[in-house]
Amino acid sequence: MIELVLSVIIIGILAALVIPRMHRDLRQEAADNILSAIRYTQHLALIDDKTDPFDSNWQKKLWKIQFTISSNTDGSFYTISTDLNENGSVSKDECTVDPANGKYMYNTGGWSTNLASDESPNIFIGHHYGINAMETSGGCNVQHIAFDHLGRPHVGIGSATNDYGTYMSSDCNFTFSFAGGEDNITITINAETGYAHIAGEPDS
Repeated sequence: MIELVLSVIIIGILAALVIPRMHRDLRQEAADNILSAIRYTQHLALIDDKTDPFDSNWQKKLWKIQFTISSNTDGSFYTISTDLNENGSVSKDECTVDPANGKYMYNTGGWSTNLASDESPNIFIGHHYGINAMETSGGCNVQHIAFDHLGRPHVGIGSATNDYGTYMSSDCNFTFSFAGGEDNITITINAETGYAHIAGEPDS
C-alpha cells in the first residue's frame, strides 16, 4: 500500500511538471515565426542585389515582407516577394519559396479560401496564433518592410525612386495583438542594420 501511495505521489509530481510545458506559448511561437520570416526576407535581399542605376524605380523590386492583418484571424497572413515588373501588385511567381516545405509564401484570400497545394500554410499567423491586429510605430507607418543588398531596411517602396527616400531612418515597431487575449508582442527592426528582435529582448 505504501509503495502504491508513493507511486501515485511521484506520478502526480511528474504530471505537475510536464503539463504546463505542454501548453502552447502562442506569443513565443508567433514571434519565432515572424522573426524568422523577416530575417529570411533580409537574407534574400543580401544575396540578390536589386540595385540598377539604369532603372529609376529599381527600389520597387527590393525583397519585402508584407503583412495582411484582419480582425477575422483566418485573414491574417504575410507574403515575401519582389515586385519584378514594378506594377505594385504581387503574383505567386514573384514570391519566394518557404525553405521549410518548398511551397510559395503567397496567398490572396486568407485561410478561409481554398489554399492551393503549392502555397505554404506557415504564413498564416492569424489561423495558427490568433493574430487579429497590428500597429506600426517609429520609422514605419506601412505594413511592409523591404531590404536592400546591404540588409538596410526600407519602407514605402511602392513610390520609390533613385533618391533613397525609402530608407528607414529610425527603428520600426510592429505590435501584434491576439484574439485569445494573450499579451501583445512587439517586433522591432533596427534602422541601419535591419536587425529584427522582440522589443526589449535584443538577443531574441
